[in-house]
Parts: sequence; C-alpha cells; structure tokens
Amino acid sequence: MAAHDPIEPTRFMDLQDPRYAYMFGFIQADGHLSQRTRQRGQLTVELSARDIDLLHEFQRLTPYNSSVRERTRSTNFAESHHSAVWGLSSLEARTVINELGLPYGRKSKTVAPPRGEMSRRDYIRGLVDADGSVGYTSRGLPFISLTTASTAIGAYLCHYAQETTGAERTLQRNARDEIYNILYTKEAAMQLAADLYYPGCLALERKKTAAASLAAWVRPPEMRFAPPRRRWTSSDDRELLKLNDPAAAARALDRTEKSCYMRLWRLRTGQI
Repeated sequence: MAAHDPIEPTRFMDLQDPRYAYMFGFIQADGHLSQRTRQRGQLTVELSARDIDLLHEFQRLTPYNSSVRERTRSTNFAESHHSAVWGLSSLEARTVINELGLPYGRKSKTVAPPRGEMSRRDYIRGLVDADGSVGYTSRGLPFISLTTASTAIGAYLCHYAQETTGAERTLQRNARDEIYNILYTKEAAMQLAADLYYPGCLALERKKTAAASLAAWVRPPEMRFAPPRRRWTSSDDRELLKLNDPAAAARALDRTEKSCYMRLWRLRTGQI
C-alpha cells in the first residue's frame, strides 16, 4: 500500500519536528534495517496488530512508497501471534535513517541518540513506547521504565529525566542478560510521564492512556518521602580518606555515619 497524504521529501526525518523525533526514537528501538546486494534493503517495524494505527501514521509521515501488512505466525511466547509490519524499501529513505543513527543489522549495544538539534522529549517517548513500560506496579505505585542494551541511550534518558524530575539514576547492567533496566516510580514517574505524554502527542494510544492514569496517584500519608540522593564528589572522597573516621566524616560532610562507613569501605577495598 502506498503512503497517503505525503509529507514533503525535504522535511523527511527533520528531528526538530516532534512527529519525526518520536518516529525515529521508536524506529531506533524497535525497527530493523537490513541490506542485500545491489543497494537493496528494507526498514521494517513489526508490532502487535492492536497497534497497527501507529504504523499507518508512520506510513503517512513517509513521502516514499511503503506498506503495512498483517500476518499470523508462531513465536516463542505464543502459538499464534497476530502482528502488523511496516516496510520501507526506498534507498533514499534508508540512507537518511541510517545516517541519523540506525545501523544496518544488529544494533542493540551500538545504537546512540542522534547528534544535533531535535525534539528531545518526543524522541525519548518513541524509545519508551517501543522498549519501555508505563503504568502501575503490583504494589500500586506509578512507574515508567525503559529497557535498553545501549549505554548511550540509557545515559541520555537518565540525563533528561534528572533535568525534568530531579531523580538521579546510576546506569548498571542486569547481571543476567547485560541489559539496562531504568525505572522511575512515584512522583518522578508522574512528572516524567506528564512531560513525555503531553496532549496531542503522537504515541501508542494504550501507553498514552496509561501515562494519563498516573496523574491520579496520591502518596499515602504513611509513605515516607525520600529526598534526592546526593552524589559523592572527588573532594568528598578525599576528605573522607583524610579523616578516616565515619563519625567525624558524617559531621564534616553532613552525611549519615552509615553512608560514610560504606563509602570508606568501598574506597579501601578498591570498589570505587
């Protein structure tokens, strides 16, 4: 099926346009760029058939011939999985997308945010829609998360979220599968979701609905509010080593004795 209501080719993948910034974030996380001989190849994005409307929107935003088709196949998770696939073969379009930062073939650890000006929150919403989750935990706490194998992508989200919410995260890969699972809960999740999923934005409808539902959460009176964690600086470490006494360091650095003890132990054992 050819694209309808085409956008001007010169505007294709202008990442200062919120729609393209979102689309590129989504493609980076959930798309696959393949190539064959004689400059042939294809960009594909496969989603559950319930999300087919988003693929039609990608098709509408693309001023090149592309197709959206449905298929049913067996997977590791279900005997019968009904999905929708958007396919784009144009060499010109693939070149634009490749140069922005979507490599051919396997990409999980090497992919990185594009350089230059772009609509940052729309790009991040694309990543979250493709490889993240929004909603409530089993304990009824609001959350928003992103799963990625890319250090650059993980660091980009952490930096943006800290700017937006004040919540700080330290990147650490999951020991089992070497993946980053970046999670925000409670007020930080509410603030980040409200920023990313603003009214009228392009997004998966089910995640937009889930993000809007976070605004209804109210912290129970008995739930303690933990202040943002303070990072240790090199000058803090030098003072801690000089004093060599957790109690004295706690008074000098305005920290708890327990945190000074643990930091001193890590410094002495070479963990830092």
